[in-house]
Amino acid sequence: MNCLACGAPITLKPDTQGFKCDYCHAVFYPGEEDDGVQVSSDSADSGQACPLCNLPLVKASITSVQVLYCTNCHGLLMKMGALPELIDALRSNLDKPAVQSPPDHGDLKRSIQCPQCHRRMDTHFYAGPGNVIVDSCGDCYRIWLDRGELMRIVHAPDEGDNKESEW
Repeated sequence: MNCLACGAPITLKPDTQGFKCDYCHAVFYPGEEDDGVQVSSDSADSGQACPLCNLPLVKASITSVQVLYCTNCHGLLMKMGALPELIDALRSNLDKPAVQSPPDHGDLKRSIQCPQCHRRMDTHFYAGPGNVIVDSCGDCYRIWLDRGELMRIVHAPDEGDNKESEW
């Protein structure tokens, strides 16, 4: 099986039930989308292309937060400032956090271009919980999340979850 983004071989990632490209480190998941993305009825081409697939990103939302979405690889592009609001909204429906597997440090070597300004995005660990490596553009204040990364962040224990009650 080959990567939809670059054509290189992809291998199964047993810990996530997805497939990972050995070359560009894109991750693909079979089956339905579980991030709650709702493609807008006005899902016209946003004028920006997916940094992995190079297909047009469409307008979508998760809860009430506006995102740009790739209908092929299911990646998300959003304003950095919208991410905390989105995480809080999605966490409000959770019973308890999930156990997280460690991230693949090979993902730090990935190089993708910002869909908005076309400069190289910074690839780094997400500063909050979730063992997730994300891509962000400091010039445009945008963050790119691959499929499943949003839910890994949402389901991760937060610092506040580990605090002992004071007596």
